[in-house]
Amino acid sequence: MKKIYHLANCTTCQAIIKETGIDKAGIEDQDIKTQAITPAQLDKMKEMSGSYESLFSRRALKYKEMGLKDKKLSEKDYRDLILQEYTFLKRPVVILDKQIFIGNDKKNVAALKEAVAQL
Repeated sequence: MKKIYHLANCTTCQAIIKETGIDKAGIEDQDIKTQAITPAQLDKMKEMSGSYESLFSRRALKYKEMGLKDKKLSEKDYRDLILQEYTFLKRPVVILDKQIFIGNDKKNVAALKEAVAQL
């Protein structure tokens, strides 16, 4: 499976898509705002990444609004929050067969760009 989970109106996601060549690589895309992540999709991402926490974005505005920074969250909490609110998914998430790339840090984007070039 080759798929990207992102927000279509996110300029960071758009820049990563363009920079890595995902837009030209025939990778299926899913705008998580208009097409919600299913529990099965999230569980697959967790299986590949090792935890729901690794998929969770603490940058989401609702993280502070909901007072989550002051709480100790469990894996179940991370899973439930991501399924309830799409902004809690660290973006973009790209799955290329057996590899998963999560978020927008420079090392991750560089590794993604290299992986896409080898497709």
